[in-house]
Amino acid sequence: MMVPLPYVLGLAALLFSLGLYGVLTQRNAVRILMAIELMLNSVNLNLVGFARYLEPDRPGGQLFAIFVMTVAAAEVAVALAIILVIAHRRDDVNIDKINLLKW
Repeated sequence: MMVPLPYVLGLAALLFSLGLYGVLTQRNAVRILMAIELMLNSVNLNLVGFARYLEPDRPGGQLFAIFVMTVAAAEVAVALAIILVIAHRRDDVNIDKINLLKW
């Protein structure tokens, strides 16, 4: 049974909206990173949904989704490393108080 495309797009839009709200309202760097991951997962949902709807026999959307997941994993690794360095030097990861990257 195939889920209709508007349901998939609606769920992806909801996930993206929640991620965007999290990015714009949160001040903790880890929470912002989690919100960005929500947005990337909504993009993956769109990729798989459109690929399943347009060309159900070809795995193009799934391959793009796997590529997005690998890029997201690398992004998380780099971002967490930066956050850990900042947390080690300061006791707070509030992005309003971080000016360490300015010279």
